Amino acid sequence: MTYLTARRKAIGLASSLALLGALAVGAQSQAAPHPGASNTYTTVHFWNDLQLEFLPGDTWERLRDNLQWLDRSHDARVQHWIEYYRANPSNVVSIIERARPWMAWISEKVETRGLPGEIALIPFVESSFDPTARSHRGAAGLWQFMPGTGDALGLSRRNGYDGRLDVVASTEAALDYIELQAEQWYEGDLELSLAAYNAGAGTVNRARHAAGARGEPTDYWHLQLPNETMNYLPKLNAIAAIIADPEAHGIDLPEIDDAPAFAKITVETPINLGQLATMSGVDRDDLSALNPGLTNGSAHPATADVILVPVEHEETVLAHLSTPATPSTGAQQHVVTRGDSLSSIAALHGSSVEEIRQHNGLNGDLIHEGQRLDIPRRSLAAR
Repeated sequence: MTYLTARRKAIGLASSLALLGALAVGAQSQAAPHPGASNTYTTVHFWNDLQLEFLPGDTWERLRDNLQWLDRSHDARVQHWIEYYRANPSNVVSIIERARPWMAWISEKVETRGLPGEIALIPFVESSFDPTARSHRGAAGLWQFMPGTGDALGLSRRNGYDGRLDVVASTEAALDYIELQAEQWYEGDLELSLAAYNAGAGTVNRARHAAGARGEPTDYWHLQLPNETMNYLPKLNAIAAIIADPEAHGIDLPEIDDAPAFAKITVETPINLGQLATMSGVDRDDLSALNPGLTNGSAHPATADVILVPVEHEETVLAHLSTPATPSTGAQQHVVTRGDSLSSIAALHGSSVEEIRQHNGLNGDLIHEGQRLDIPRRSLAAR
């Protein structure tokens, strides 16, 4: 399979084999049972106001050009899920709206790797495109990685950061994982790799061995697998068929520009999203929604040195981050050291925990070593 050749050269065959040996179980535990499984979201973000008129560069046009499994839409299992989605159009649309900030970027990554466009729709099945989704079995994020699988793929979980919730990091990891499994176990067969992504390579390999022993075909569509896995690709192919021709299926598909809604910015010093919002004028909720991996609302070079910002605010944010930090009027700065807490800092400077929180846009008490905090000075205010 030529689409895998370039990836093998980039990743390295030896590391690929070692990684797959450690990841013979599924990436996640349980896909979303149906598109209405996630909570309803009403928060309004900047991407709700992105261009909705049809453009030559519409992201669905790009995706349609890269869909490669549409011939599967005639399978009875796929037809079942097409009918299900057609009967629940509002759920389909709500999930696609949730995908708005991510869809163009993910589609581009999938296409760049030479993978079928259907791969970009896996989060529809896995998490209903909710990057904060968590299953009762412990899977988390857009791609629903279990903790052990995420750790093995480099998605760290420490110090206020969970890489499984980081859309950029987890997407790259998921695509690596799917390609690696296809090459290691299935001679490039991506459908079998996706089945293994859901159920684990061990489960799929045993099913293939049993089918071969009976003289039956060993491709995905003929295997006896757990019910969830039997429906995994049919769901994926069903939503792909609807996106390929939404009008024929009675669904008014929201159009999304074929350009990422966010920009990636590298941070060299700790930064709190509340602080960033205050100094740059970017909406705090938008920053939080784009950076779900920052579980405590702060980025730190030692754990997560990249933050996502609305693309239209990239230059403003970069300008603020490149300006040397100076104490705010009527405030002094405190650089957090090991052992510091908000209460100890407040006592040291004659302030209060609540004042420090409000002044720095903090939601809780978690702070990082090296973080700069503006401390309100009551003595100055009194003068």
